[in-house]
Amino acid sequence: MKAFQVIRYGKKEKLVLSEIQEPIPKDNEVLVQVHASAINLLDSLIKNGDFKLFLPYKTPFTNGHDLAGIITKVGANVTQFKVGDEVYARPSDFHTGTFAQSIVVNQNDLAMKPKNITMEEAASIPLVGLTSWQALVEISNLKKGQKVFIQAGSGGVGTFAIQLAKHLGAFVATTTSETNVEMVKGLGADLVIDYKKEDFSTLLKDYDVVLHSNRENTILKKSLSILKHGGVLVSLTGPPTADFAKKIGMGWHFQILMKLLSFSVNQLAKKLKVHFEFLFMKADGKQLSEITKLIEAGKIKPMIDRVYTFEETNEAMLYVEAGRSKGKVVVKMI
Repeated sequence: MKAFQVIRYGKKEKLVLSEIQEPIPKDNEVLVQVHASAINLLDSLIKNGDFKLFLPYKTPFTNGHDLAGIITKVGANVTQFKVGDEVYARPSDFHTGTFAQSIVVNQNDLAMKPKNITMEEAASIPLVGLTSWQALVEISNLKKGQKVFIQAGSGGVGTFAIQLAKHLGAFVATTTSETNVEMVKGLGADLVIDYKKEDFSTLLKDYDVVLHSNRENTILKKSLSILKHGGVLVSLTGPPTADFAKKIGMGWHFQILMKLLSFSVNQLAKKLKVHFEFLFMKADGKQLSEITKLIEAGKIKPMIDRVYTFEETNEAMLYVEAGRSKGKVVVKMI
């Protein structure tokens, strides 16, 4: 079968279309024929080698973290799914590789695809949907009437998180450029800030939750300053913390390193009487099943910018790396 693989780490390296053996599912796994995948910035960071400390994949390996497709084989102990089921997933770390014609996935990472959307739309959901769920539901416990600030509202996570926060009953403020203002308002954002013209930290105060996705340290500090006492900032860009290192099983020396990296932000959070959390989302079929219900109920709709062919996977990654996509970029296999 064909797969786009990382042969060498590097920012200038491209994925290589390779011929590899079709994988065989183990007892708790299924084999999925991939109909569509989606591009995430994580794919580029892994290809570049930026995440080798956390995710030391040995080359060559197949890249890609989102899929929608049909089950073609099941392992001996699979009880939740059968051949022919339409499913979607963000497979667990070290079991990724969705830029391929087929992939084996643990049944615990899978969910049934929402019946009311296409394969391309379904492939756009898992990573951004689970990230938003884990940030706003699992960590923040966002409730009706609370205020949340979601950065980059027109991006993949932003477009999903705005809809989820509105479903939960929160007041949503977000940032975007002038050209995307109407789009994020259409998703439900209550307050839209043009980040090129206005400083959000002068407009927002006493927020309960911030979903932080900017890499500039000054933005991180400003984001902490708009929280009320007891509020929580969930960062998708770091710095990673010692607790994160411990959760993923890193050794004590890495835990100390992460503690040092996050020392200043944790000290600032303590001074402001707020909480700082680093989120690196995890695969979770049960949470994805909850997301399926919201999509089938019409509470959340996929937002797709462009659809590329399988052969155009490298072009799709370059488009996402340019940072101009609105919603998700999808690769269609079938």
